[in-house]
Amino acid sequence: MRLLFILFLLISFGSLFAQATYHHPVIKEFGGIYPIDQATVVPDAKQKYDIVIDLYSGDDPAQLNSALNNVARMINLHAIAGVHPDSIHVVLAIHGQATKTVLNDDGYVNRYDTKNPNHNLIRALKEAGVKLTVCGQSLIGREIDPDEVNENIEIATSMLTTVTTYQLKGYTLLKF
Repeated sequence: MRLLFILFLLISFGSLFAQATYHHPVIKEFGGIYPIDQATVVPDAKQKYDIVIDLYSGDDPAQLNSALNNVARMINLHAIAGVHPDSIHVVLAIHGQATKTVLNDDGYVNRYDTKNPNHNLIRALKEAGVKLTVCGQSLIGREIDPDEVNENIEIATSMLTTVTTYQLKGYTLLKF
């Protein structure tokens, strides 16, 4: 009888997990999300979203930066709610521990003995219309030469000026 109960639980939970699959409506390889059919608080599909993100979190250099991947998740979450990709404008102000994510593969290999695991995510974000900027002050402070910056990243005077400039244009500030 106990074996039957355990078998029942495995089958029940197995089917539950089988139904929970990631979706990638806009950023196809990153930022996987689960649809929530019961959600009553959802993005307004008719709204225009202008968002500037203070992206400062850093992870293990050998792993994909979770804060950067969260940007892809945010875009995918809005898309699954019906927000058209043309109605969401995102600017990243990358600095702090996240600065290392902007290195091109050569710069990354020189520092961490591995290619940049964020390279394809950066390209996918750029292709989705995200403006990726890195704080020039952080580059200098971390002794990163501008030639080591990924080609999809723009160098800004600073994170501070990027955030204030876009906030004055009506962008909402998020911090990752």
